[in-house]
Amino acid sequence: MASYLKRGKTWQYTVNHYVDGERKPIVKGGFATKKEAQLAAHEVEMHLWKGQQVNTRDIPFSTYFDEWIELYKSGRHKTTYDRYRNSLARVQEYFKDISIRKITRTDYQRFLNEYGIGKSKETVRKLNSHIRSCIRDAIEDGYISVDFTRKAEFIASKSPKRSEDKHLSYEDSLRLYQLLISKMGSNTSTYLLILLGLVSGTRFGELVGLTFDSFDYENNVMRITHAWDYKTGAGFGPLKNSHSERTISIDKQVMLLCKPLVKASKKNPHGLLFYRPTATKVNTNNGANKVLKALLAKLEIEEITMHGLRHTHASVLLYKGANIHSVSKRLGHADIQTTLDHYAHVLKEMEQRDEEIAVKIYAG
Repeated sequence: MASYLKRGKTWQYTVNHYVDGERKPIVKGGFATKKEAQLAAHEVEMHLWKGQQVNTRDIPFSTYFDEWIELYKSGRHKTTYDRYRNSLARVQEYFKDISIRKITRTDYQRFLNEYGIGKSKETVRKLNSHIRSCIRDAIEDGYISVDFTRKAEFIASKSPKRSEDKHLSYEDSLRLYQLLISKMGSNTSTYLLILLGLVSGTRFGELVGLTFDSFDYENNVMRITHAWDYKTGAGFGPLKNSHSERTISIDKQVMLLCKPLVKASKKNPHGLLFYRPTATKVNTNNGANKVLKALLAKLEIEEITMHGLRHTHASVLLYKGANIHSVSKRLGHADIQTTLDHYAHVLKEMEQRDEEIAVKIYAG
């Protein structure tokens, strides 16, 4: 049982606690009312009853989140780390120096609702996933006992673009492929960059990080071993995850079209296939998207981005009957669940098609 003592104008609690038979009471003061002290003591007792660590340090939520990111996410891929830092900025902006102990589920839901104005539900969900991971550790560390992110609703005012609209159909991807092949006589390397994105499904950073030794003409494969920081031109960086280092088979026609650039890349400072003497050192994502937009407009196909080519590649493979484990490996996903989550709509289409096949197996 906890005991309470008024010291001047504030209240203090003392919770009896023993470690290896030795009494080590947990004492904390500074509460404006006895009721506040009782609630805080009860939270500590709940932690102890569950065998959890108890931490009486009063820390702002934004400070804990900042420390947590640096401890657990600083070693992740730069893009992932930057996304967590962006989530931290939203927390700092809204919660400021409010203690992590004082935030309720209602407070947190108001935060998400405000953040969701002008954004899609998926954007709100991503912010919540970052914060929820942090809060679970805050509970383990003994700062709080209740997960205020539990059962959070993702309310947003902007409708997200449907997954089905982010990629091209097989027929449209074939038309784009043929148009790109016809453009190979020009001096614009961006056409080849787009073509490689379409036939390999690699991320943009991986594409512009290709070097002359990424290509194995004897086995007709392309090796993904590193990425290039195309936003700042800072140089080579790590891949998104350990599964991203992979070898991808490429059709012979595209491999042969790469040869001139492969040969030329040996002469530039970094051996980059898509080298440019600019600040970023490579083709920019913005520039590639503009060229892709013009190509699709010529074909009268709805606009997608370079990342949409990755979705197109995966969706076409699945629709053509490729094994989802193989597709996941080819994309460099951390696990197959990521692939299942991203391409559930294609798998649903395949399921419907397979049902039709099953019905007709023995039909006359």
